[in-house]
Amino acid sequence: MTSVKGFSKLSKEAKIEWIVNNYLDGDEKSIDFLKSYWNEDITVQKLHDEFIENTISNFYLPFGVAPNFKIDGKMYCIPMAIEESSVVAAAAKSANFWLDKGGFITAILGVEKIGHVHFIWNGKDSSKLFTFFESIKEKFYSETIHITKNMHMRGGGILNIELVDKTLEEPNYYQIKAIFDTCDSMGANFINSVLEEFSKILRNELENTNLLTADEKEVQIVMCILSNYTPNCLVRAEVKAKISDLSEREMSGEEFAEKFCRAIRIAEIEPYRATTHNKGIMNGIDSVVIATGNDFRAVEASAHTFASRSGKYTSLTHAEIKDGELRFWLDIPLALGTVGGLTGLHPMVKMSLKMLGNPNAQELMKITAVVGLAQNFSAIRSLVTSGIQKGHMKMHLLNILNQLEATESEKAEIVNYFKDKIVSHSAAVEIFFKIRGIEQPKVVKMNG
Repeated sequence: MTSVKGFSKLSKEAKIEWIVNNYLDGDEKSIDFLKSYWNEDITVQKLHDEFIENTISNFYLPFGVAPNFKIDGKMYCIPMAIEESSVVAAAAKSANFWLDKGGFITAILGVEKIGHVHFIWNGKDSSKLFTFFESIKEKFYSETIHITKNMHMRGGGILNIELVDKTLEEPNYYQIKAIFDTCDSMGANFINSVLEEFSKILRNELENTNLLTADEKEVQIVMCILSNYTPNCLVRAEVKAKISDLSEREMSGEEFAEKFCRAIRIAEIEPYRATTHNKGIMNGIDSVVIATGNDFRAVEASAHTFASRSGKYTSLTHAEIKDGELRFWLDIPLALGTVGGLTGLHPMVKMSLKMLGNPNAQELMKITAVVGLAQNFSAIRSLVTSGIQKGHMKMHLLNILNQLEATESEKAEIVNYFKDKIVSHSAAVEIFFKIRGIEQPKVVKMNG
């Protein structure tokens, strides 16, 4: 193993050759393997190469769809990019369940995003800083108009600016907190550009003010950055159904609703359960976020912070039985965009957005939240009835068989064998070797 200088300046082929020689044991087949994932369209591949640095190939995720989603009276077929077995199937199953029960209802509860200029001010009298800040506050709006003009034309921009005293938590630490509406863009670059301009305005005004002494004019800008926690960029998705319409096999609607609500309450009170519960919600949400070219890491971070806002990590979904109905809902912060970033570049992203009717940001928030709610409903429904593994392992069966390098005829026979049986890894391996008519080794080595 060795270090390298100027790696980013090498051609893609030279990068691959260096990696193969230094980290892949000189295996020439690795070169062909990496190139096999290149797009045949040179223009498309060049586009992908320029999304990030040091690109050597593409990494594929399955791109699936979940049809029959009725959202606010409109039908959708929703694109989902995810590798985990059963997620798309569970979403589609949930969509079908609620299709004849009125579908999903949504509401935008807020669209505000937040950013901060974090700075250190060593003055002793914070009231003087606040007086100074109020005297120049209007300049933060007027002197950033060259950045905000286009956003204003679209109906967004800076909504509010305030000075925040954080000195009780960190000595001499203050913030300029700004609230934004970024319309149909996620807005990270816009917000960060505005905040950096704020820091310049702050420095300039401090130098020229008569409200502070020379010592009080000194400020240290720590950083200017948006927050991915967006509790006021919030969407609600919900479903309702009569208890009498919720019977499950031998389980009455009343019993199902009670078990369902109890499972939700457990996720509300037990962080160990809430973590897995919310992970399932994010299975659905992340898959839509990825398919539409948005930042799933930012969405994840915000969602989990939101789940902890009371000081305890808890469920993102809630349920109640009232007036003979089960109501099930999700409130979640989703800072999404339908313009900017990859949305106008990535060919699959453009197709995803077209499939959804080219939604604006608020519409995409609603669609994405609905998939999270649908995913959670399917999971809880399975948990309180047949159990989660029955459906999940049947979907995972093909992964096991692919690892065993089963032929298509062997796959068909084994899938048929498990139609009325519980799938387990050991059982799948056992029947595979039985069908092949060979002795099963004590340790089965899987590919990879």
